[in-house]
Amino acid sequence: MRVGLIAPPWAPVPPVGYGGTEVVVDNLARGLQVLGHDVRLFTVGDSTCPVPTSSLYGTAPRPIGTTVEEAAHVLAAYEAMAEVDLIHDHTVLGPLLAPWPRHGIPPVVSTHHGAFTDENRRIVREVARRAAVIAISHDQASRAPEIPIASVIHHGIDLATYRPGPGDGGYLLFLGRMSREKGIAAALRVAHRTGRRLKVVTKMRDPSETDYFTTVVEPMLADDDELLLEPTIETRLDLLQHAEALINPIAWPEPFGLAMAEALASGTPVIGYGAGAAPEIVDHGSTGLLCHDEDDLSRAVGRIRFLDRGACRAAAERRFSLARMAHDHVELYERVLSNPASAHELHLGVRPQAEVVA
Repeated sequence: MRVGLIAPPWAPVPPVGYGGTEVVVDNLARGLQVLGHDVRLFTVGDSTCPVPTSSLYGTAPRPIGTTVEEAAHVLAAYEAMAEVDLIHDHTVLGPLLAPWPRHGIPPVVSTHHGAFTDENRRIVREVARRAAVIAISHDQASRAPEIPIASVIHHGIDLATYRPGPGDGGYLLFLGRMSREKGIAAALRVAHRTGRRLKVVTKMRDPSETDYFTTVVEPMLADDDELLLEPTIETRLDLLQHAEALINPIAWPEPFGLAMAEALASGTPVIGYGAGAAPEIVDHGSTGLLCHDEDDLSRAVGRIRFLDRGACRAAAERRFSLARMAHDHVELYERVLSNPASAHELHLGVRPQAEVVA
């Protein structure tokens, strides 16, 4: 089938540095292409994803999140995608600005990449009247039960890129943007309490992120801790392969958590809190340890050596491959195409929110 993917305009696909949605779009495009589908991507001009691309902007507009630039981007995208069989939109504004399906555009699928908030629930409710909505975890979907979810599809990653490593670096790894909800302060306290070095891989572009670093995190850094701002993918891969564990004490209901899947693919177990989608990614006692508080996290650090790195990689191969993600999307696309006029009426019941495992 001919699938048109619309990426947000804020970063190339794949991103050069930090990027969540753009990584997922790149993975999906390549996974669909391997399955033999004709994939077309609307993104920014300096994207390097190996599928046919088109764009309005040569580079990502700044500042990020401006309404006019996103609106212009998605309107141009829908015009460019007029001849595909199905459009899969990964932007916020796109499904709202697109013509209604009965006006001759291809059926639309929309992935909601963020947490549900009071503001965006209103947006996604309206999107669901026009498009089939994908959630990225059961936990995410359960937090907006009034919104019809057509499918829950976990992200997939390139297992040929993320290779298993020995975990012999003698450090814990934190991987996430510089913010309170990502739990970096807790990660530092646990690392210092257990006598471990902490390597921090982070994004720090926004004023709020810089402020959090200077006021909270920087005073906590020990001499042997290491801060790496948006390192190359090669550096990230090496850090993941040699870390004893990824420490992920998130303080919010994260909708997925791509770093956890990347760690498992690298053979690296995950220790953290069982919030958000973490219980859907980490098998407690096998591929990681999900905890309730910092005392529990500290005890978990002492149990890392009992976790099987081979089991971590095997879990990633079973559950987080590009092929699995692509197949799941194709299944939904085929359901939508079998009755395009009612694509927005698809509704998949979601299981209750997962419990935190002790």
